[in-house]
Amino acid sequence: MTSFLLSGSIPSDFSGGILFILRNNYELYWEGIKFTLLISIAGTLLGLLVALVMTIFRIQETDQRDPIFTVIMKRISVILSSSYVEFFRGTPMMVQAAIFYYGLSSFGVHIPIIIAGIIIVTLNTAAYLTEVLRSGINGIDPGQIEGAKSIGLTRSQMYRYIIFPQVLKNMLPAIGNELVVNIKDTAVLSVIGVSELFYMGKSVAGTYYRYTESFILVALIYLVLVLITTRLLTLLVKVINGSNKYS
Repeated sequence: MTSFLLSGSIPSDFSGGILFILRNNYELYWEGIKFTLLISIAGTLLGLLVALVMTIFRIQETDQRDPIFTVIMKRISVILSSSYVEFFRGTPMMVQAAIFYYGLSSFGVHIPIIIAGIIIVTLNTAAYLTEVLRSGINGIDPGQIEGAKSIGLTRSQMYRYIIFPQVLKNMLPAIGNELVVNIKDTAVLSVIGVSELFYMGKSVAGTYYRYTESFILVALIYLVLVLITTRLLTLLVKVINGSNKYS
């Protein structure tokens, strides 16, 4: 009954309906924006950290001098990391969210829904950035790796001081692109009830029975978020490249 009364109070014209919905529900949309940005930014940064670890596992190579146990562990790490990447890149994030959240709940494990959203985006992002990192490492001049070994650097020191700094600088556009994708893809987390932007827009639409106006508002907000993020990332890349050029 309340929804019916509310729907009757909205102007019948399209533009008037949009303005009415925005004026009376801007707090809900703002709340959705905050959760969308929180999940996408945190998920991208944490996903990058996970990808750094997964990449090391993914590029393990056996050596004739390795003990049999080391050979087995390296092969297991390659198989597990490759399976991880293939699963998360080969299945929709909406399905992953449902499996993760409801699967844990069925075993009695209940975590805050926002944390669940961040974990899902993190795992999904890590799978894509692992491949980006792996490609970047493969593009490093082999002479640098041989040089690192010749001066006595350990494998971890070589990755920390030589390989990862170069790869991360080169993959900044890819990281930025993944952040933009995550801003849009957080919409699928509404399947588990995460109160992100799309979920809030859907709630407003259900309240007033004005789905077109509500979802157009959501689309415009997503567009503004993506445009602002893209511009900021482009500026960041220019600043970093400029500082490296004159350093």
